[in-house]
Amino acid sequence: MGTPETNATTQRSLEGMHSTVAVPHAEEGFWKQWRAFVGPAILVSVGYMDPGNWGTDLQAGAQFKYGLLWVVGLASLMAIFMQVISARLGVVTGKDLAQCCRDWYPEWSRWPNWLLSELAIGACDLAEVLGSAVALNLLFHIPLFWAVIITALDVFLLLALQRFGMRTIEALVLLLIATISVCYFIELFILPQTRPDFMEMGAALLAPRIRQAGMLVVAIGIIGATVMPHNLYLHSALVQSRKLQQDERSIRRAIQFNTIDSVVALAIAFFVNAAIMVLAAMVFFGKESAVLGDGRTVTFTAGSDWIRVAYLTLAPLLGTAAASTLFAVALLASGQSSTITGTLAGQVVMEGFMRWRIQPWVRRLITRVLAILPAIFIIGLRGEGSVTDLLVLSQVVLALQLPFAMFPLLHFTSSRKRMGQWKNGWFLLIAGWSSAILITVMDVMGLPDSLRAAWQVVTGG
Repeated sequence: MGTPETNATTQRSLEGMHSTVAVPHAEEGFWKQWRAFVGPAILVSVGYMDPGNWGTDLQAGAQFKYGLLWVVGLASLMAIFMQVISARLGVVTGKDLAQCCRDWYPEWSRWPNWLLSELAIGACDLAEVLGSAVALNLLFHIPLFWAVIITALDVFLLLALQRFGMRTIEALVLLLIATISVCYFIELFILPQTRPDFMEMGAALLAPRIRQAGMLVVAIGIIGATVMPHNLYLHSALVQSRKLQQDERSIRRAIQFNTIDSVVALAIAFFVNAAIMVLAAMVFFGKESAVLGDGRTVTFTAGSDWIRVAYLTLAPLLGTAAASTLFAVALLASGQSSTITGTLAGQVVMEGFMRWRIQPWVRRLITRVLAILPAIFIIGLRGEGSVTDLLVLSQVVLALQLPFAMFPLLHFTSSRKRMGQWKNGWFLLIAGWSSAILITVMDVMGLPDSLRAAWQVVTGG
Protein backbone atom coordinates (compact mmCIF):
# COMPACT_ATOMS: atom_id res chain seq x y z
CA MET A 1 0.00 0.00 0.00
CA GLY A 2 1.31 3.47 -0.93
CA THR A 3 1.66 5.83 2.00
CA PRO A 4 1.66 9.61 1.91
CA GLU A 5 4.77 11.55 2.77
CA THR A 6 4.61 12.85 6.33
CA ASN A 7 6.61 15.31 8.38
CA ALA A 8 6.60 14.65 12.09
CA THR A 9 7.94 18.12 12.90
CA THR A 10 5.08 19.91 11.21
CA GLN A 11 3.19 22.25 13.51
CA ARG A 12 -0.48 21.32 13.99
CA SER A 13 -3.15 23.30 12.15
CA LEU A 14 -5.37 25.37 14.49
CA GLU A 15 -3.63 23.67 17.39
CA GLY A 16 -6.20 24.59 20.02
CA MET A 17 -8.85 22.78 17.99
CA HIS A 18 -6.72 20.00 16.44
CA SER A 19 -8.11 16.48 17.07
CA THR A 20 -10.68 17.83 19.55
CA VAL A 21 -13.74 16.15 17.98
CA ALA A 22 -13.97 12.41 18.61
CA VAL A 23 -14.74 10.10 15.69
CA PRO A 24 -16.67 6.85 16.33
CA HIS A 25 -15.33 3.44 15.42
CA ALA A 26 -15.61 2.42 11.77
CA GLU A 27 -18.14 -0.25 12.74
CA GLU A 28 -20.64 2.36 13.97
CA GLY A 29 -23.65 3.22 11.80
CA PHE A 30 -23.70 5.80 9.00
CA TRP A 31 -25.57 8.53 10.87
CA LYS A 32 -23.39 8.36 13.97
CA GLN A 33 -20.26 8.69 11.86
CA TRP A 34 -21.77 11.43 9.70
CA ARG A 35 -22.63 13.50 12.78
CA ALA A 36 -19.00 13.32 13.87
CA PHE A 37 -17.59 14.43 10.52
CA VAL A 38 -20.17 17.06 9.56
CA GLY A 39 -19.07 20.64 10.23
CA PRO A 40 -15.88 21.72 8.45
CA ALA A 41 -17.61 22.17 5.08
CA ILE A 42 -20.40 24.16 6.78
CA LEU A 43 -17.80 26.68 7.94
CA VAL A 44 -16.27 26.77 4.48
CA SER A 45 -19.63 27.14 2.71
CA VAL A 46 -20.29 30.59 4.19
CA GLY A 47 -17.58 31.93 1.88
CA TYR A 48 -19.85 31.04 -1.04
CA MET A 49 -22.75 33.12 0.22
CA ASP A 50 -20.88 36.11 1.63
CA PRO A 51 -21.87 39.70 0.78
CA GLY A 52 -19.42 39.72 -2.14
CA ASN A 53 -21.58 37.11 -3.90
CA TRP A 54 -24.84 38.91 -3.16
CA GLY A 55 -24.03 41.84 -5.44
CA THR A 56 -23.33 39.67 -8.51
CA ASP A 57 -26.36 37.42 -7.87
CA LEU A 58 -28.71 40.39 -7.46
CA GLN A 59 -27.34 42.09 -10.56
CA ALA A 60 -27.63 38.90 -12.63
CA GLY A 61 -31.26 38.30 -11.63
CA ALA A 62 -32.28 41.93 -12.13
CA GLN A 63 -30.73 42.23 -15.59
CA PHE A 64 -31.15 38.73 -17.05
CA LYS A 65 -33.86 37.04 -14.97
CA TYR A 66 -32.96 33.31 -14.80
CA GLY A 67 -30.53 33.52 -17.74
CA LEU A 68 -27.41 33.06 -15.59
CA LEU A 69 -28.79 30.50 -13.16
CA TRP A 70 -26.74 27.84 -14.93
CA VAL A 71 -23.58 29.84 -14.13
CA VAL A 72 -24.42 29.70 -10.41
CA GLY A 73 -24.87 25.93 -10.78
CA LEU A 74 -21.58 25.49 -12.67
CA ALA A 75 -19.70 27.69 -10.20
CA SER A 76 -21.09 25.70 -7.27
CA LEU A 77 -20.12 22.41 -8.91
CA MET A 78 -16.54 23.60 -9.42
CA ALA A 79 -16.44 24.80 -5.82
CA ILE A 80 -17.48 21.32 -4.64
CA PHE A 81 -14.61 19.73 -6.60
CA MET A 82 -12.01 22.12 -5.15
CA GLN A 83 -13.24 21.78 -1.55
CA VAL A 84 -13.43 17.97 -1.75
CA ILE A 85 -9.79 17.97 -2.92
CA SER A 86 -8.77 20.41 -0.15
CA ALA A 87 -10.37 18.20 2.52
CA ARG A 88 -8.63 15.16 1.01
CA LEU A 89 -5.23 16.86 1.34
CA GLY A 90 -5.78 17.59 5.03
CA VAL A 91 -7.03 14.10 5.87
CA VAL A 92 -4.25 12.20 4.08
CA THR A 93 -1.16 14.33 4.80
CA GLY A 94 -2.10 15.66 8.25
CA LYS A 95 -1.12 19.11 6.99
CA ASP A 96 -3.04 22.10 5.72
CA LEU A 97 -2.33 23.63 2.30
CA ALA A 98 -0.18 26.43 3.76
CA GLN A 99 2.02 23.91 5.60
CA CYS A 100 2.36 21.83 2.43
CA CYS A 101 3.47 24.90 0.45
CA ARG A 102 6.00 25.74 3.17
CA ASP A 103 7.41 22.22 3.43
CA TRP A 104 7.38 21.17 -0.22
CA TYR A 105 8.13 24.35 -2.18
CA PRO A 106 11.41 26.33 -2.18
CA GLU A 107 12.07 28.43 0.91
CA TRP A 108 12.04 31.72 -1.05
CA SER A 109 8.35 31.18 -1.94
CA ARG A 110 7.09 31.39 1.66
CA TRP A 111 7.02 35.17 2.03
CA PRO A 112 5.29 36.01 -1.30
CA ASN A 113 2.80 33.14 -0.81
CA TRP A 114 1.99 34.28 2.71
CA LEU A 115 1.66 37.96 1.77
CA LEU A 116 -0.63 37.13 -1.18
CA SER A 117 -2.78 34.95 1.08
CA GLU A 118 -3.02 37.70 3.70
CA LEU A 119 -3.98 40.19 1.00
CA ALA A 120 -6.77 37.88 -0.19
CA ILE A 121 -8.06 37.37 3.38
CA GLY A 122 -8.02 41.14 3.93
CA ALA A 123 -9.95 41.67 0.68
CA CYS A 124 -12.52 39.06 1.67
CA ASP A 125 -12.80 40.64 5.11
CA LEU A 126 -13.51 43.97 3.39
CA ALA A 127 -16.58 42.43 1.74
CA GLU A 128 -17.70 41.01 5.10
CA VAL A 129 -17.19 44.37 6.84
CA LEU A 130 -19.30 46.06 4.19
CA GLY A 131 -22.03 43.43 4.27
CA SER A 132 -22.42 43.63 8.05
CA ALA A 133 -22.16 47.43 8.04
CA VAL A 134 -24.78 47.85 5.31
CA ALA A 135 -27.12 45.49 7.21
CA LEU A 136 -26.67 47.51 10.43
CA ASN A 137 -27.25 50.70 8.45
CA LEU A 138 -30.44 49.36 6.87
CA LEU A 139 -31.87 47.76 10.00
CA PHE A 140 -31.02 50.42 12.59
CA HIS A 141 -30.30 53.51 10.41
CA ILE A 142 -26.78 53.79 11.80
CA PRO A 143 -24.64 55.90 9.42
CA LEU A 144 -22.52 53.58 7.29
CA PHE A 145 -19.27 55.13 8.51
CA TRP A 146 -20.10 54.27 12.16
CA ALA A 147 -21.56 50.89 11.20
CA VAL A 148 -18.16 49.98 9.71
CA ILE A 149 -16.49 50.97 13.00
CA ILE A 150 -18.98 48.86 15.00
CA THR A 151 -18.12 45.74 12.98
CA ALA A 152 -14.66 45.80 14.58
CA LEU A 153 -16.29 44.70 17.84
CA ASP A 154 -16.99 41.20 16.53
CA VAL A 155 -13.34 40.50 17.41
CA PHE A 156 -14.58 39.80 20.93
CA LEU A 157 -17.38 37.54 19.68
CA LEU A 158 -14.89 35.20 18.05
CA LEU A 159 -12.55 35.31 21.04
CA ALA A 160 -15.41 34.17 23.27
CA LEU A 161 -16.45 31.46 20.83
CA GLN A 162 -13.00 29.90 20.46
CA ARG A 163 -12.95 29.16 24.19
CA PHE A 164 -15.90 26.81 23.72
CA GLY A 165 -14.29 24.72 20.96
CA MET A 166 -14.86 23.82 17.34
CA ARG A 167 -18.33 22.33 17.78
CA THR A 168 -19.66 25.59 19.25
CA ILE A 169 -18.28 27.62 16.34
CA GLU A 170 -19.77 25.13 13.86
CA ALA A 171 -23.13 25.31 15.63
CA LEU A 172 -23.21 29.12 15.54
CA VAL A 173 -22.30 29.27 11.86
CA LEU A 174 -24.94 26.62 11.12
CA LEU A 175 -27.48 28.81 12.97
CA LEU A 176 -26.48 31.84 10.87
CA ILE A 177 -26.73 29.81 7.64
CA ALA A 178 -30.14 28.55 8.75
CA THR A 179 -31.17 32.18 9.33
CA ILE A 180 -30.19 33.10 5.77
CA SER A 181 -31.96 30.04 4.37
CA VAL A 182 -35.18 30.62 6.34
CA CYS A 183 -35.29 34.29 5.29
CA TYR A 184 -35.08 33.32 1.63
CA PHE A 185 -37.51 30.44 2.04
CA ILE A 186 -40.08 32.91 3.37
CA GLU A 187 -39.28 35.42 0.62
CA LEU A 188 -39.74 32.86 -2.16
CA PHE A 189 -42.35 30.43 -0.88
CA ILE A 190 -44.45 32.29 1.70
CA LEU A 191 -44.79 35.75 0.18
CA PRO A 192 -47.22 35.24 -2.73
CA GLN A 193 -45.68 37.94 -4.95
CA THR A 194 -42.36 36.13 -5.32
CA ARG A 195 -43.28 32.51 -5.94
CA PRO A 196 -41.08 31.54 -8.88
CA ASP A 197 -41.87 29.56 -12.02
CA PHE A 198 -39.96 26.33 -11.35
CA MET A 199 -40.32 25.05 -14.92
CA GLU A 200 -38.73 28.22 -16.29
CA MET A 201 -35.97 28.00 -13.67
CA GLY A 202 -35.27 24.37 -14.54
CA ALA A 203 -35.03 25.19 -18.23
CA ALA A 204 -32.57 28.03 -17.52
CA LEU A 205 -30.47 25.81 -15.26
CA LEU A 206 -30.20 22.98 -17.79
CA ALA A 207 -29.81 25.06 -20.97
CA PRO A 208 -26.59 27.07 -20.64
CA ARG A 209 -26.22 29.96 -23.06
CA ILE A 210 -25.09 33.56 -23.26
CA ARG A 211 -27.91 35.30 -25.12
CA GLN A 212 -27.62 38.99 -24.37
CA ALA A 213 -24.97 41.68 -24.38
CA GLY A 214 -23.44 42.08 -20.94
CA MET A 215 -24.21 38.54 -19.79
CA LEU A 216 -20.62 37.36 -20.22
CA VAL A 217 -19.25 40.10 -17.97
CA VAL A 218 -21.71 39.26 -15.18
CA ALA A 219 -21.08 35.50 -15.66
CA ILE A 220 -17.35 36.09 -15.25
CA GLY A 221 -18.11 38.04 -12.07
CA ILE A 222 -20.14 35.15 -10.64
CA ILE A 223 -17.52 32.51 -11.44
CA GLY A 224 -14.62 34.76 -10.45
CA ALA A 225 -16.17 35.27 -7.01
CA THR A 226 -16.90 31.58 -6.49
CA VAL A 227 -13.89 29.73 -5.12
CA MET A 228 -12.34 31.79 -2.34
CA PRO A 229 -8.57 31.16 -2.01
CA HIS A 230 -8.65 31.29 1.79
CA ASN A 231 -11.27 28.52 1.84
CA LEU A 232 -8.82 26.10 0.23
CA TYR A 233 -6.31 26.72 3.03
CA LEU A 234 -9.01 26.66 5.69
CA HIS A 235 -10.78 23.43 4.71
CA SER A 236 -7.54 21.42 4.71
CA ALA A 237 -7.01 22.59 8.32
CA LEU A 238 -10.57 22.22 9.61
CA VAL A 239 -10.82 18.52 8.74
CA GLN A 240 -8.00 17.93 11.21
CA SER A 241 -10.21 19.06 14.08
CA ARG A 242 -11.48 15.46 13.96
CA LYS A 243 -9.44 12.86 15.82
CA LEU A 244 -8.36 10.95 12.72
CA GLN A 245 -6.49 7.65 12.65
CA GLN A 246 -3.95 6.89 9.93
CA ASP A 247 -4.88 3.30 9.07
CA GLU A 248 -6.25 2.65 5.59
CA ARG A 249 -9.85 2.09 6.64
CA SER A 250 -9.97 5.25 8.76
CA ILE A 251 -8.50 7.41 5.98
CA ARG A 252 -10.98 6.02 3.46
CA ARG A 253 -13.88 6.67 5.85
CA ALA A 254 -12.69 10.24 6.61
CA ILE A 255 -12.38 11.01 2.87
CA GLN A 256 -15.87 9.63 2.19
CA PHE A 257 -17.60 11.55 4.98
CA ASN A 258 -15.76 14.81 4.27
CA THR A 259 -16.81 14.45 0.63
CA ILE A 260 -20.44 14.05 1.71
CA ASP A 261 -20.05 17.03 4.07
CA SER A 262 -18.68 19.19 1.21
CA VAL A 263 -21.38 18.20 -1.27
CA VAL A 264 -24.24 18.84 1.17
CA ALA A 265 -22.90 22.15 2.54
CA LEU A 266 -22.07 23.60 -0.88
CA ALA A 267 -25.41 22.41 -2.28
CA ILE A 268 -27.04 24.57 0.41
CA ALA A 269 -24.79 27.47 -0.64
CA PHE A 270 -25.95 26.93 -4.23
CA PHE A 271 -29.61 27.11 -3.20
CA VAL A 272 -28.98 30.34 -1.24
CA ASN A 273 -27.20 31.96 -4.20
CA ALA A 274 -29.88 30.74 -6.58
CA ALA A 275 -32.55 32.14 -4.24
CA ILE A 276 -30.87 35.57 -4.23
CA MET A 277 -30.83 35.57 -8.04
CA VAL A 278 -34.42 34.31 -8.30
CA LEU A 279 -35.66 36.96 -5.86
CA ALA A 280 -33.97 39.69 -7.91
CA ALA A 281 -35.42 38.20 -11.12
CA MET A 282 -38.95 38.13 -9.69
CA VAL A 283 -38.84 41.65 -8.26
CA PHE A 284 -36.57 43.71 -10.55
CA PHE A 285 -36.41 42.07 -13.99
CA GLY A 286 -38.19 44.12 -16.65
CA LYS A 287 -38.52 47.15 -14.38
CA GLU A 288 -36.59 50.40 -14.76
CA SER A 289 -37.46 52.01 -11.43
CA ALA A 290 -39.49 51.74 -8.23
CA VAL A 291 -41.27 54.38 -6.14
CA LEU A 292 -40.51 54.28 -2.42
CA GLY A 293 -43.01 54.91 0.35
CA ASP A 294 -41.79 58.49 0.76
CA GLY A 295 -42.33 59.26 -2.92
CA ARG A 296 -38.70 58.99 -4.02
CA THR A 297 -37.94 57.09 -7.22
CA VAL A 298 -35.10 54.56 -7.40
CA THR A 299 -33.83 53.93 -10.92
CA PHE A 300 -32.34 50.53 -11.78
CA THR A 301 -29.11 50.55 -13.82
CA ALA A 302 -26.27 48.10 -14.43
CA GLY A 303 -24.16 50.16 -12.01
CA SER A 304 -26.70 50.21 -9.18
CA ASP A 305 -25.72 49.31 -5.63
CA TRP A 306 -27.97 46.27 -5.79
CA ILE A 307 -27.76 45.33 -2.12
CA ARG A 308 -29.07 48.74 -1.05
CA VAL A 309 -31.56 48.91 -3.93
CA ALA A 310 -32.95 45.49 -2.97
CA TYR A 311 -33.54 46.53 0.62
CA LEU A 312 -35.14 49.88 -0.26
CA THR A 313 -37.44 48.53 -2.95
CA LEU A 314 -38.52 45.09 -1.72
CA ALA A 315 -41.11 46.52 0.68
CA PRO A 316 -42.91 48.83 -1.79
CA LEU A 317 -42.69 46.35 -4.66
CA LEU A 318 -43.93 43.40 -2.60
CA GLY A 319 -46.31 45.36 -0.42
CA THR A 320 -44.86 44.16 2.90
CA ALA A 321 -42.17 45.62 5.16
CA ALA A 322 -41.19 42.08 6.21
CA ALA A 323 -39.53 41.51 2.82
CA SER A 324 -36.93 44.22 3.40
CA THR A 325 -36.37 43.23 7.02
CA LEU A 326 -35.81 39.57 6.13
CA PHE A 327 -33.34 40.62 3.43
CA ALA A 328 -31.31 42.76 5.87
CA VAL A 329 -31.32 40.09 8.61
CA ALA A 330 -30.03 37.52 6.10
CA LEU A 331 -27.33 39.97 4.98
CA LEU A 332 -26.20 40.54 8.58
CA ALA A 333 -26.06 36.76 9.17
CA SER A 334 -24.02 36.40 5.98
CA GLY A 335 -21.45 39.00 7.04
CA GLN A 336 -21.09 37.68 10.58
CA SER A 337 -20.75 34.02 9.60
CA SER A 338 -18.13 34.90 6.98
CA THR A 339 -16.12 36.94 9.45
CA ILE A 340 -15.72 33.92 11.77
CA THR A 341 -14.23 31.74 9.05
CA GLY A 342 -12.04 34.59 7.79
CA THR A 343 -10.33 34.78 11.17
CA LEU A 344 -9.66 31.05 11.26
CA ALA A 345 -8.25 31.21 7.71
CA GLY A 346 -5.90 34.00 8.74
CA GLN A 347 -4.63 31.89 11.61
CA VAL A 348 -4.06 28.92 9.27
CA VAL A 349 -2.02 30.83 6.67
CA MET A 350 0.09 32.74 9.21
CA GLU A 351 0.98 29.63 11.21
CA GLY A 352 1.26 27.43 8.12
CA PHE A 353 3.56 29.61 6.02
CA MET A 354 5.52 31.46 8.71
CA ARG A 355 5.01 29.36 11.89
CA TRP A 356 4.20 32.55 13.76
CA ARG A 357 1.74 32.25 16.60
CA ILE A 358 -0.20 35.14 18.03
CA GLN A 359 -3.39 35.30 20.07
CA PRO A 360 -6.51 34.83 17.91
CA TRP A 361 -8.04 38.12 19.07
CA VAL A 362 -4.86 40.01 18.12
CA ARG A 363 -4.87 38.26 14.74
CA ARG A 364 -8.51 39.16 14.24
CA LEU A 365 -7.98 42.77 15.28
CA ILE A 366 -5.12 43.21 12.80
CA THR A 367 -7.13 41.68 9.94
CA ARG A 368 -10.23 43.69 10.73
CA VAL A 369 -8.33 47.00 11.05
CA LEU A 370 -6.67 46.37 7.68
CA ALA A 371 -10.12 45.76 6.15
CA ILE A 372 -11.75 48.73 7.89
CA LEU A 373 -9.13 51.31 6.88
CA PRO A 374 -9.87 51.28 3.12
CA ALA A 375 -13.61 51.15 3.84
CA ILE A 376 -13.42 54.16 6.17
CA PHE A 377 -11.20 56.07 3.76
CA ILE A 378 -13.35 55.57 0.67
CA ILE A 379 -16.72 55.93 2.45
CA GLY A 380 -15.44 59.06 4.20
CA LEU A 381 -14.16 60.46 0.91
CA ARG A 382 -16.98 59.48 -1.43
CA GLY A 383 -20.00 58.83 0.78
CA GLU A 384 -22.26 55.82 1.22
CA GLY A 385 -22.74 55.19 -2.49
CA SER A 386 -19.32 53.55 -2.81
CA VAL A 387 -20.18 50.12 -1.34
CA THR A 388 -20.43 48.36 -4.71
CA ASP A 389 -17.12 49.91 -5.76
CA LEU A 390 -15.41 48.53 -2.68
CA LEU A 391 -16.87 45.07 -3.31
CA VAL A 392 -15.47 45.20 -6.88
CA LEU A 393 -12.06 46.11 -5.46
CA SER A 394 -12.13 43.14 -3.07
CA GLN A 395 -13.07 40.74 -5.86
CA VAL A 396 -10.12 41.91 -8.00
CA VAL A 397 -7.69 41.02 -5.21
CA LEU A 398 -9.32 37.60 -4.71
CA ALA A 399 -9.14 36.86 -8.44
CA LEU A 400 -5.43 37.63 -8.53
CA GLN A 401 -4.66 35.37 -5.56
CA LEU A 402 -6.80 32.37 -6.57
CA PRO A 403 -4.36 30.53 -8.90
CA PHE A 404 -1.69 30.66 -6.16
CA ALA A 405 -3.98 28.50 -3.99
CA MET A 406 -5.67 26.26 -6.59
CA PHE A 407 -2.66 25.04 -8.55
CA PRO A 408 -0.47 24.04 -5.55
CA LEU A 409 -3.49 22.19 -4.11
CA LEU A 410 -3.95 20.22 -7.34
CA HIS A 411 -0.20 19.69 -7.70
CA PHE A 412 0.09 18.09 -4.25
CA THR A 413 -3.08 15.98 -4.42
CA SER A 414 -2.20 14.65 -7.89
CA SER A 415 1.18 13.39 -6.64
CA ARG A 416 1.65 9.80 -5.50
CA LYS A 417 4.81 10.91 -3.64
CA ARG A 418 2.76 13.25 -1.46
CA MET A 419 -0.55 11.36 -1.24
CA GLY A 420 0.35 7.70 -1.76
CA GLN A 421 -2.62 5.62 -2.90
CA TRP A 422 -4.96 8.47 -1.96
CA LYS A 423 -3.88 10.78 -4.76
CA ASN A 424 -6.66 12.14 -6.96
CA GLY A 425 -8.26 9.52 -9.19
CA TRP A 426 -9.03 10.19 -12.85
CA PHE A 427 -12.38 11.84 -12.10
CA LEU A 428 -10.99 14.34 -9.56
CA LEU A 429 -7.96 14.93 -11.79
CA ILE A 430 -10.14 15.92 -14.73
CA ALA A 431 -12.73 17.79 -12.66
CA GLY A 432 -10.17 19.60 -10.49
CA TRP A 433 -7.78 20.75 -13.21
CA SER A 434 -10.64 21.67 -15.57
CA SER A 435 -12.28 23.75 -12.84
CA ALA A 436 -9.03 25.49 -11.91
CA ILE A 437 -8.21 26.31 -15.53
CA LEU A 438 -11.74 27.54 -16.30
CA ILE A 439 -11.88 29.72 -13.18
CA THR A 440 -8.43 31.16 -13.95
CA VAL A 441 -9.38 31.88 -17.58
CA MET A 442 -12.59 33.59 -16.45
CA ASP A 443 -10.63 35.65 -13.93
CA VAL A 444 -8.10 36.69 -16.58
CA MET A 445 -10.88 37.58 -19.04
CA GLY A 446 -12.63 39.71 -16.45
CA LEU A 447 -9.45 41.25 -15.04
CA PRO A 448 -9.08 44.24 -17.43
CA ASP A 449 -12.62 45.48 -16.69
CA SER A 450 -12.18 44.78 -12.98
CA LEU A 451 -8.85 46.61 -12.85
CA ARG A 452 -10.40 49.62 -14.61
CA ALA A 453 -13.25 49.59 -12.09
CA ALA A 454 -10.78 49.23 -9.22
CA TRP A 455 -8.71 52.15 -10.52
CA GLN A 456 -11.85 54.27 -10.61
CA VAL A 457 -12.53 53.32 -7.00
CA VAL A 458 -9.03 54.39 -5.96
CA THR A 459 -8.99 57.62 -7.99
CA GLY A 460 -12.66 58.48 -7.50
CA GLY A 461 -13.21 58.58 -11.26
